[in-house]
Amino acid sequence: MTEKKAKPIAYSEIFHSIQGEGHYTGVPSTWLRFFLCNLQCDGFGQDDPTNPDSYDLPYLEIDVKDITKIEDLPVWEKGCDSSYSWSKKFKHLQHKHTSKDIAALLTDANKNEYNPTGLWTHPVSEQTTHLCITGGEPLMKHAQKAFVDIWNDTFRGNSVGWKPRDVTWETNGTQELTDEFFNFVGNPGCFTARPFISCSPKLFTVSGEEAKRAIKPEFVAKYDDMVRRSNRTHSEIPHGQLKFVLGPKKEQWEELDDVISQFRAAGVDWPVWIMPVGATLEGQAMCDGDVAKMAQSRGFNVSARVHTYLYGNLIGV
Repeated sequence: MTEKKAKPIAYSEIFHSIQGEGHYTGVPSTWLRFFLCNLQCDGFGQDDPTNPDSYDLPYLEIDVKDITKIEDLPVWEKGCDSSYSWSKKFKHLQHKHTSKDIAALLTDANKNEYNPTGLWTHPVSEQTTHLCITGGEPLMKHAQKAFVDIWNDTFRGNSVGWKPRDVTWETNGTQELTDEFFNFVGNPGCFTARPFISCSPKLFTVSGEEAKRAIKPEFVAKYDDMVRRSNRTHSEIPHGQLKFVLGPKKEQWEELDDVISQFRAAGVDWPVWIMPVGATLEGQAMCDGDVAKMAQSRGFNVSARVHTYLYGNLIGV
């Protein structure tokens, strides 16, 4: 009987860096960025995010015929800063590998002179490297299935140190979980890592995405239920965070207050983190002080994009 050939999985990039945002800021992390997203967020960085007719979108203007890798792209100050992970224009830059090959590439990304074998528990510090699943949108149905395959085909059978102990999903919170994914991640007998959901709902007054598409508290409540089931043996582990990108405009903060109330009504009690709008260091500097003060006055946590301060305006760091 002929063995069934493994189906390749599409993704944008794999790289090692630190977590630059939110609860786990500064923690060494290896990233898997899936390709495709259900939102575009073209309003980010625009003078009027609510008016698509006024948008300036550099990612639509760039000539890609000589671009052969993602790292050669600029970080766009307007529109989605990771449009290369979902726009058809950049489809030629995506990679396709089997689940086993992706798991091997993730481990390879951990390797350096102090960790030559790519252990997920670092041999010097004995601290764990987190696995961060991002996008695009990493909870689209194809990505949910791909993650289960990656874990089952490689990591599930590995011993401690040779598989991630902590896994974060960076999601916009609009995707319904499949039964397969919910039952897998929510079962500590199958999924031995500690899951964490970093949910970044997109506000209309900031991203241009209408609430009926972008705000789904009922889905995020299901994420919370899944993580609670998985983390029942790790009661000290946080389940997730709500991470919002904002500028200093009054209407953005009014929308934020309304959206948070919707999540609280749905039973999502995760801490709120506020990040200043701006994909680049220069863009953040224009409003970060004002945004931080407004967040503090409401008692919310404040997050900068620390990786931009450390490494500059680069992709893949």
